[in-house]
Formats: sequence, C-alpha cells, structure tokens
Amino acid sequence: MRCRLGLKECPKNDAGILRCFPKIEQPFGMVIFGASGDLTKRKLVPALNRLFEAEILPERFFVLGAARTRMGDEEFRSRFNTQPDLLKRFSYTRVDYQNPDTFKSLKRVVDDLMKRFGVRNLIFYLSVPPDVYVPIIENLSKAGLNTETSRIVIEKPFGKDLKSARELEQVLQRSFGEHQIFRIDHYLGKETVQNILVFRFANFIFEEIWNNKFVDHVQITIAEGIGVEHRAGYFENTGLLRDIFQNHMLQILALITMEPPSSFNGESFRSERVKLLRSIRPFPVEDLENWIVRGQYGRGTVNGRVVPAYREEPGVSKNSSVETFVAMKLFIDNWRWSGVPFYLRAGKRLPKKVTEVAVVFKRIPHSIFPNVPSKDLEPNTIIFTIQPNEAISLEFQVKRPCPGMTPQLLSMDFRYEDYFGVKLPDAYERLLLDVILGDTTLFMRRDDLEVSWELLDPVLKAWESDPVRFEPHIYPSGTWGPKEADLLIERDGRRWRRP
Repeated sequence: MRCRLGLKECPKNDAGILRCFPKIEQPFGMVIFGASGDLTKRKLVPALNRLFEAEILPERFFVLGAARTRMGDEEFRSRFNTQPDLLKRFSYTRVDYQNPDTFKSLKRVVDDLMKRFGVRNLIFYLSVPPDVYVPIIENLSKAGLNTETSRIVIEKPFGKDLKSARELEQVLQRSFGEHQIFRIDHYLGKETVQNILVFRFANFIFEEIWNNKFVDHVQITIAEGIGVEHRAGYFENTGLLRDIFQNHMLQILALITMEPPSSFNGESFRSERVKLLRSIRPFPVEDLENWIVRGQYGRGTVNGRVVPAYREEPGVSKNSSVETFVAMKLFIDNWRWSGVPFYLRAGKRLPKKVTEVAVVFKRIPHSIFPNVPSKDLEPNTIIFTIQPNEAISLEFQVKRPCPGMTPQLLSMDFRYEDYFGVKLPDAYERLLLDVILGDTTLFMRRDDLEVSWELLDPVLKAWESDPVRFEPHIYPSGTWGPKEADLLIERDGRRWRRP
C-alpha cells in the first residue's frame, strides 16, 4: 500500500495523524462568513487545526472570521480550543451581509492581512443561511474581492428548487468562474465514500460483477436517531427530500453506479457522475405513491426515552406536513443497470444512526443441498458502512461445522480503525485541503447540481400541489419508518435490511 507521497505506508506525526499529503507551500487566506456560528466552531476550525497539527498547511496563511456579531479578535479566538500557534493567525471583523459599505471595510482588512502574510490566494467560505448567499456574492463582487486568485465555498442547500438553484447559479457565474466555485457536500469528503471508488475501480474481480447480470438490487440507508433538534426553523422550510436526497443520497448513488472515468481528475470524474445522474428514470407523477413514500415521526421511544412527535418540537407548526422520512424506488436506464431496482431511504428518529450501502447479488438458481431450498439461502451482499463504524463487509455462505451439508451466512469484515490504527479524518479536513489546493474533483459542478434538481423538482411540486394526497405517513419514533415504506420494497418480493 503506497500513499500519495509514494511511500509504502503513510507516515504519522507525533500526534498520530496520518500525513498522506505533502506540505502545502502556497500561502492562502480564508475568510469565513458566519464565523460566529455552529459550523465554524464544530467543523471548520477543528478541521484546520488537524491539518495544522499534521504539518500540512503552509508557513504563511490567515483565517479571518466575518459575521454580524460584534466581537474583537481575542473574543473570537477564545471560542476555539486549538493550537496557540494556529490561533495567532485568527482575526475577526464585523460584516453586515446586506450592506455594500461594510464590504469596502472588509476589503481594507483583507488587503492588510494579505500584505502582512504575503498571500495572493483567497478563499471565501459561506457558512451562513442560504438566504444571504446572493447578497454576499454580489457585495464581494462590488468590493472587487472576486479576483482571479479567489475561490468561493458554498454549503448546501444549493437553492430550494430548480428555479432558485438556477437563479443562485446565475449570480455565482457573474462573479466567479466555474473553477473558482466549490459547492461542498461533506459526504464526498468521507473516506468511506471515496473508498467506494477504490473498491470498484482498483479491484478487477468486483468491477466485473458490478452490473445487472449479477446484482439483484441495491439499498442505500441514511438513518439518524435524533430528531430535528435545534434545526426546526431550517427544516420547516426544507424537509428531508431537499436536505438529504438532493445532495448526499444522489451523490452516493452516483459513486456506486457510475462508469469508470478515464482518470481521477476533476472534470473526467465529475462528467461521469453527471452522466449517471442523467440516466435516472424520471418519477411518474401520476403514480408517485408507488415510487416514493413520505413520512413524519410521531411520538415514540428511543433508547428507552420517550420523545415528542415532530409537530411537538419547538419551532414546528402544529399541523406541519414537512417530511422527516423518505423512501423511494428508482431505476437507472443504461446498459449496466437496466432492470435493477435501487431502494433509497433516509429519516430522522429511526432506531440508530447509520449510513450504509448494500449491494445485493442474485440468489443461486438452484440449491443442491438437501432440505435447504434456494429461497432460504441468503444472497451474497457487499455492504459499505459509511458511518458511524466505517467498514466494508462481504456476506457469503459457509458450511456450518456439523454433520451434513448445512450452509450458514457469514460476514467477513474490514474495519478502518482496526486495520489502520488511526481515527479517520473528518470529511471537512479533506475538503478544505482540496479547496486550498484548488482541486474541484470532490465538489459538485453546475450541471451536477441542475440534473439532481430536475429529477426531484417534479416530486416537490406534486407534493405542494396536492397536500392532502401526499400527507406524510406518521411513524412512531424509534422505528424504521412507516409501514408503507416496507410495502414499497415488499411488493417486489424483497425486504429492507436491518443495519
């Protein structure tokens, strides 16, 4: 096993962190809009700290926090538990996102920092609510901060529907080139998600059976044990289909099913991903109930604790019809996957937190073992566990150690932490590193974004136009969703896996 440095094994520094990347030499500056918020404290700064501890970041760089909250540099630094040498590079300035004049002041602050640190490359990270994306982008342009050496990072959601996504893209394209825009989906930064590509395209024996001749169906599950928590305001305006399916779910599906790119570089890889998404069969709106199930969690028990229904959560309307669960069946109309059903489900207040992909192969055509019909022999399955316990498993039949020929299903597992002996890096570490390097491979392209909205926009419009017909099915918290989701797959003679 060789790492990016060309060594037999990835070296570690004193903190036990893998150093699979060479030290970056090019200085940079990062301006984080919404720096007083949760994402900056919980994800962005810890990711920068890990990269700093791994001695990957260059000698010269700075981080400027920008938000509406009033505070000074020292108060801003006191929010983070990081290396003191990293904190020295942090500073803060107040910005009114709607006021162009404050962006003129921001430019003066940025120009001073760039001169002091000897920086040309500038990164703008929009860790803010989606409704202020447009004014920030427009005011950056008016202030002359959208230079050729600048990059902009945008968190999901990328619009609320196809129309708003296109409007956002028009604003972006007026101010930045496509190579400067990084639409971040943190699932693509997860090691286990990226390992799907290595598993498929670096192992000939698996790629040869990765098609409709051998695969019976595929299941993708993104389950959360928690409810809406403190995100009720956001979730009431978004819903689970927009929050999970338009980005995370479709991106995982694409990696599982896409054709091999000519090489693992930005445009080749992203083009194959978009080509796959364009091959997904549109949902028949007139028969939508047989393809998509919409649910919402009610009261129930999770880990021995009684929890409220979604409509009883603070900030949620008492008669809300927002979905917290979605299950769907879809087909990919191309030569590789024609006729293979894909079953996707995601939800909140399910029995556990887990994200997994199960590629289920066809059953044996005939059993030669006495008293064991072929229908009783579970099919071979390859399972990618993306979180929380990252692993790859292969399920296959073995002989039970007893007289007679009695098969028994066995699972052979590879677990990342057991083998590599380190905690896997957070997705934001990899993605921030790619932004600094200017590598767009693991980020969504404009057409990538548009084709996903083209698929789901008719579903959203159907739900909104006929709320009575598409009222969410209530399911008890702590269960795997409404019974209608079970019927969706059981009608085809299959059943959901229980992770």
